[in-house]
Amino acid sequence: QVQLKESGGGLVQAGGSLRLSCEASGRTLRQYYVGWFRQAPGKEREFVAVSSAWGTPLSVYSDSVKGRFTISRDNAENTVVLEMTSLKPEDTAVYYCAASTGGTYTWASAYDTWGQGTQVTVSS
Repeated sequence: QVQLKESGGGLVQAGGSLRLSCEASGRTLRQYYVGWFRQAPGKEREFVAVSSAWGTPLSVYSDSVKGRFTISRDNAENTVVLEMTSLKPEDTAVYYCAASTGGTYTWASAYDTWGQGTQVTVSS
């Protein structure tokens, strides 16, 4: 069973950047599709991005972050990174990483392993 832990959240001004990390333990992340989701207060959990498994160079992004966020893998560190640039106040949320063995799914119920989340706050 893989365990996930997010880090890198914080407070940033609009237009700024943050780098979130999802570190895995227990198993290598290579065999997992790893997604990032976010949840703002009073809202449902929302898909952000997903990275394909087994070294396949395929990533999928939500329209709201396309062109601003980049998901990548550091296989040596067993970590998936979400680089966030041009941040907006509407990006404020708790960000979660999640793992699946199924595919590049964009819905939360497809993922069975989750981290505890990291808070991202973007001030205007």
